[in-house]
Amino acid sequence: MNIEDLSKSQLLLLMVLVNFVTSIATGVLTVSLLDQTPPTVTRTINQLVERTVETVAAETPIPIVVEPAAPTPVAPSQEERLTAAISAASQRMVNIHVRSTSTPAVAVGVYFPKSRIVVTTMRASLPKEAVIHFSGGATAQASLSRTSDDLGIYGFADAAVLPTVPSAGRVPTADLKPGQTVIALTSERAAATGIISKVDATGIYTTLPAVPAGAAAVNLAGDVVGLSSGTPGVYLGAELISSLLDAPAS
Repeated sequence: MNIEDLSKSQLLLLMVLVNFVTSIATGVLTVSLLDQTPPTVTRTINQLVERTVETVAAETPIPIVVEPAAPTPVAPSQEERLTAAISAASQRMVNIHVRSTSTPAVAVGVYFPKSRIVVTTMRASLPKEAVIHFSGGATAQASLSRTSDDLGIYGFADAAVLPTVPSAGRVPTADLKPGQTVIALTSERAAATGIISKVDATGIYTTLPAVPAGAAAVNLAGDVVGLSSGTPGVYLGAELISSLLDAPAS
């Protein structure tokens, strides 16, 4: 049959057949050539591929995740510490009444919430049974449980509901140094600041003005430095409270 006599469809089918046969022949030839390739050539090609992969991997940067640094806590300023100490001292300052708050207070004291006690300076007028008037307006019955030549301590019944106020640490006299700032409240509950001028066996001497006997002087942390002896600027050391609490009950 003459190729010129073929129709277009027949020519198209013939081309497809020729391409198919050519593809098979090419594949068979390629496989045969690969089988005849020397091992050295195959090894060289593999090494080239491995080095190419290593180079690409080395040049590709690995992202490093950096955790954000925790914010540095900001220390309170001198003014913030001062206002916090005044607030704590005010909340712990109490009035001691004989029968009820309708009668004048006979003494001023300091409330220690963790120990559930009120401490004041000792005097003959302290009643055995008293009504404690807290700064927030709450009241509670208390009994004079411990006394010494300098201090008196009132305790509360276990069932007594007492207000929540900032806790009060007690600073040992040995840790006090001249020049340290101290804060106290006057009888009108006005804040006064001063410094420690001298510390010796007779007491803690400060530049604070006159405050009620039994009122506390505190440091900038709000911890109790001492209790006013009644003499302007002179305070009884806070360790006297611990000594009286640790002494055997009479």
